[in-house]
Amino acid sequence: MRTLICGSMAFDTIMVFHDKFKNHILPEKIHILNVAFLVPDMRREFGGCAGNIAYNLKLLGGEPVIMATVGDDFGSYTERLDRLAIEKGHIRQMSGSYTAQAFITTDLDDNQITAFHPGAMNFSHENEVAQASDIKLGIVAPDGRQGMLDHARQFNEAGIPFIFDPGQGLPMFSGVELQDFIGLADYVAVNDYEAQLLQERTGRSLEQIAPGVKALIVTLGAKGSRIYADGKVHEIPPAKPHAIMDPTGCGDAYRAGLMFGMLKGYDWSTAGRLAGLLGSIKIASRGGQNHHFDFAEVADRFHGEFGYSL
Repeated sequence: MRTLICGSMAFDTIMVFHDKFKNHILPEKIHILNVAFLVPDMRREFGGCAGNIAYNLKLLGGEPVIMATVGDDFGSYTERLDRLAIEKGHIRQMSGSYTAQAFITTDLDDNQITAFHPGAMNFSHENEVAQASDIKLGIVAPDGRQGMLDHARQFNEAGIPFIFDPGQGLPMFSGVELQDFIGLADYVAVNDYEAQLLQERTGRSLEQIAPGVKALIVTLGAKGSRIYADGKVHEIPPAKPHAIMDPTGCGDAYRAGLMFGMLKGYDWSTAGRLAGLLGSIKIASRGGQNHHFDFAEVADRFHGEFGYSL
């Protein structure tokens, strides 16, 4: 069953500073800050919310369709999508632009300094949901501001159920705009920090937001997740990771598992557990797309973790 994933495609350049930022930043000179950090360790990862969600869905056996805008430098990512057999017919290259990129420097205290260049992502509104066919479920993940607004409206007009997943893009929108998103969406997914911001921006509590959608999903990191649906609150326990290496992309893995469970008709408790399990698998690897699994492996781990079968 084909799922349309509207969101960012990006490269993540991750660098490690073998010291602590605080040893090199003078508080009394913060007004004339001019620092340079030697970063002997660097790696470049394939990322972006749409790319990460599609990667996990494909591993599960789903049929992800990515809708995104990218730059002239997207060639290596194109080759990767071909190897993974992920449909890329709705990824539009914007001439003269770079693909969205994050440059992340981490110190020995796990503090991070990040610079993000949106690049071609700013043209995401030039794609239209109607250009994709035979879509059973969609998601509006972090992307260009106008693209997110347009794609939510287009999903609704097409009668295609979709998840509104504002992620790090949430601060771009006013309370009125967020309420409009909620009114258009069938489902809303946020993490606990975003849930708090969503409440502050809209002036509505989660208990007030939940009845307006089929499900409101709030992820809680190591504490699991909470799904408001069917007039109930489903408390989803966390899955135990084999290792804790890097949280980058865990939320995207969760959303892939959730969407797969929804398409399979799993109840919310099962879909939430599957989603959390994918997050726990991802956190044991660095980067958003370096973990590997197939459905059979996930099903075995699910039974061992939760005591029943998918």
